[in-house]
Amino acid sequence: MLNLRMPWREPSGARTVVRNALASNAQAIDTALLWVVGSLLAIGLVMVYSASIALPDSPKFAAYKSTHFLARHSFAIALGVLVGMVAFATPMRFWQRWAPLLFVVGLVLLFVVLIPGVGKVVYGARRWLSLGFTSLQPSELMKFFVILYVADYTVRKQDYMQHFSKGFAPMGGVVVTVGILLLLEPDLGAFVVIATVAMGMLFLGGVNGRLFAGLVVTAVSTFAVLIAISPWRRERIFAYLDPFADPLGKGYQLTHSLIAFGRGELFGVGLGGSIEKLHYLPEAHTDFLLAVIGEELGLAGVLVVIFLFFWLIRRAFEIGRQAIAVDRVFSGLVAKGVALWLGFQAFINMGVNLGLLPTKGLTLPLMSYGGTGLLVNCVAIAVLLRVDFENRRLMRGAA
Repeated sequence: MLNLRMPWREPSGARTVVRNALASNAQAIDTALLWVVGSLLAIGLVMVYSASIALPDSPKFAAYKSTHFLARHSFAIALGVLVGMVAFATPMRFWQRWAPLLFVVGLVLLFVVLIPGVGKVVYGARRWLSLGFTSLQPSELMKFFVILYVADYTVRKQDYMQHFSKGFAPMGGVVVTVGILLLLEPDLGAFVVIATVAMGMLFLGGVNGRLFAGLVVTAVSTFAVLIAISPWRRERIFAYLDPFADPLGKGYQLTHSLIAFGRGELFGVGLGGSIEKLHYLPEAHTDFLLAVIGEELGLAGVLVVIFLFFWLIRRAFEIGRQAIAVDRVFSGLVAKGVALWLGFQAFINMGVNLGLLPTKGLTLPLMSYGGTGLLVNCVAIAVLLRVDFENRRLMRGAA
């Protein structure tokens, strides 16, 4: 088991074990991690093409070719890899130095997207900035910027993490500010992810236990109130509890997602053989990509995806623990923040697809169609690899 709590207070014995393990590994880059991430990207590319191939048959996408989403998704992956290479070549001290400024840039973008005529409205939500040839989703950038900011804040405020006014309150104000801007879009899903990741990192950073418990109670109460005062959010909850009570209304997406999984059984109906993607299951190439995987590749395909995410998240936590064990607290917290982010968002997406959680517009990291999200995911993985690279280089120098 990984010791996640109070990470920079590892016993000397644990530090020695980590140092020896890193020093004995001569590889500069974790190739196993690269293979896992590459597998997720490859499976996502194939399944996005399969899930979107019939979309041009609908009036909304009639002007597109059958390969439109495949081409754009391929471009997003290529761009993500290129930008990721730049991020990997960037030392962690750079990210720590500019973390506050990057966070401010994220706040500005969240504000700009709310300006009428500037932010692009899709399905009643103003979440995108049009760049002409593509769109930018500031909330996806903010997920990464928040990880950098919370890690830097925790390092700077280590001596005050047990105090409410000096340690906890400022970060609480930051999360509330981000939450207000996201709820104005509205984008409750992104707010839930960001708030959960920020709270998790504060816990790992050593925040006072009572303060953390109070934070959890406050957050849960806030989300409950937001759902209670919003009729359409309440309807989503009731649809989740019994989707077949309104299969043509609020339960439409979930019922067709469950039908897709049911048709797939153990080994699926075969790649490309999905019926639900033929204009029955909305957002099959984005939020409900896992349902198409379940229908075409069956339980076996779904379990492969779950295993790949499990391996990735576990490895990210290990990299974070190794960094902290050699006194690289910022880098370690960033690695664990990336693990929390990708793991929690993947868990929510899978839970929604399987009917275990209320329907929420969150994509499956590294796999679902979406330019900004995929780009930021690749950057986050590159930074994770950089943390591991610096761990290994430090230990080779010390060996």
